[in-house]
Amino acid sequence: MATLCRPSVSVPEHVITMEETLELARERHAGHPQLPLALRLIENTGVRTRHIVQPVGETLKHPGFEDRNKLYEAEAKARVPAVVQRALDDAELLTTEVDLIVYVSCTGFMMPSLTAWLINEMGFEPTTRQLPIAQLGCAGGGAAINRAHDFCTAYPQANALIVACEFCSLCYQPTDMGVGSLLSNGLFGDGIAAAVVRGRGGEGVRLERNGSYLIPKTEDWITYDVKATGFHFLLDKRVPATMEPLAPVLKDLAGDHGWDASDLDFYIVHAGGPRILDDLSTFLRVDPHAFRFSRATLTEYGNIASAVVLDALRRLFDEGGAEHRARGLLAGFGPGITAEMALGRWHGADETR
Repeated sequence: MATLCRPSVSVPEHVITMEETLELARERHAGHPQLPLALRLIENTGVRTRHIVQPVGETLKHPGFEDRNKLYEAEAKARVPAVVQRALDDAELLTTEVDLIVYVSCTGFMMPSLTAWLINEMGFEPTTRQLPIAQLGCAGGGAAINRAHDFCTAYPQANALIVACEFCSLCYQPTDMGVGSLLSNGLFGDGIAAAVVRGRGGEGVRLERNGSYLIPKTEDWITYDVKATGFHFLLDKRVPATMEPLAPVLKDLAGDHGWDASDLDFYIVHAGGPRILDDLSTFLRVDPHAFRFSRATLTEYGNIASAVVLDALRRLFDEGGAEHRARGLLAGFGPGITAEMALGRWHGADETR
């Protein structure tokens, strides 16, 4: 049975605090009629620090999409290999033992995908399958886990590597004045995560079932408006309330597996904002403490898009993991509105059952 092993996570060295974010918003948008609302929304995110690939002063400039995308590629190539190597080491695998690389990113564009560069640069076999996922946004982390699970179910001896690389700061658009855009300027951060799904062996979450769900007629709630200046993020005010229709979907997935979604041992979910976690706690009837890993990611790193789920799982590992065969839920939410969900049991390093 496929096992999702310990993720490796890295964030850039440049830090911006909540206080600095609020002060910049006041300086740059002093005459904005909805500035008080935007400031209040940013403060309510719970984000305290974010990490970005450039100093703040450089981030606030916009040299154009071409230069931004070149920087995305350069930073990805400089930062991803070390994160991948740690994930492989934690899973006790060599590059030659990886059969599939799933690469997730919604904040830059490369063709061929970074997967091709990684195969050449790090010594993966030329026969390694490549699966880039670019347009699921924050749900991409959950989708990557599920597609790796599917692959290892189809090929039980195979191993899959997941890589999530998100430089959200490179999508900053100084001319976007909508409240949703101003909120995103104080919410999103940069981060890289990688994890291995082993077809056999390994410590972590043994994946048992996965599922996807799209809330009908919500495809325009989280979008990119692609212009000459790059990706312009658009966020509908209805997005924070999406857990009410999605909570029953999570319950159904667990119920179909013979589990109660309100009575699991651990929860690893995408933290798009505090409302997501608060509503899940309410609608699933789960103690808020159950979402402590997701909330910690949001507080310390901000919303790092597809990498959030892997970072939250990394925090569970850092806490010592869970009891052997403890039951858990993993979920990512993003554009569509799409939910990518998985169920699994914790498998300890010393257990053979």
